[in-house]
Amino acid sequence: MRSPASATASQPPVELGAPPTLAQIFTAFSKISLTSFGGGLSGWMLREFVQRRRWLSEDQFLSGLSLAQAFPGVNVVNLAIWIGYQLRGSRGALVGALGMVVPAMLVAIMVAAAFGEIAHAPLAHRVLAGVAAAAVGLSLQMGIRAAYRAAYGAAPIVIMVITFGGIFLAQLPLLWVVGAMAPLSILLAWLRLRREGQAAAMAHAGAGAGSATGADGGARADVDAETRP
Repeated sequence: MRSPASATASQPPVELGAPPTLAQIFTAFSKISLTSFGGGLSGWMLREFVQRRRWLSEDQFLSGLSLAQAFPGVNVVNLAIWIGYQLRGSRGALVGALGMVVPAMLVAIMVAAAFGEIAHAPLAHRVLAGVAAAAVGLSLQMGIRAAYRAAYGAAPIVIMVITFGGIFLAQLPLLWVVGAMAPLSILLAWLRLRREGQAAAMAHAGAGAGSATGADGGARADVDAETRP
């Protein structure tokens, strides 16, 4: 269990690259959409945009992933919109969504038409099963990384365990579990950020008071030196 300060301190600062152009954003998302099979896109996007291209920090990416999963719609498209907006504003969001959807959609139409001819071949099903296993590995890696970043205290860990148990073990409806746990998680995060802000303000005020005291003492020493015979 880690404190937010230790979690931040354990990560060295990352130097981000130059902001990409709209064409680079479209090309990057098109590459991801055309080379990612069977799911696991969030893990591939983390590797591409954070680790390889250094367009975003890992904290920025995980924040966007959380928002993308909370919003309605397809998670990876939501994430593409968020990343594009972070990089190039509204135009970047549009280009990111188009790059994620359009190339893959065209290929999917062609593959669906051709799959009818090979659907009965055992090799085709073995290949799809292998691709699905790799995708599960990518999703698991992404989930572990996000959980590690979120586990900064006892309360977030309890919320993660309850959410996992309610959805996976108890088979409760997703909307019920998220609707109950998300407001609680948001409240806890807000209280934590508020405490951190108050602590930072007190530390800043203490440092300012110390500087003022030192300056006042120096000024008094100068006056004494001048008035001394």
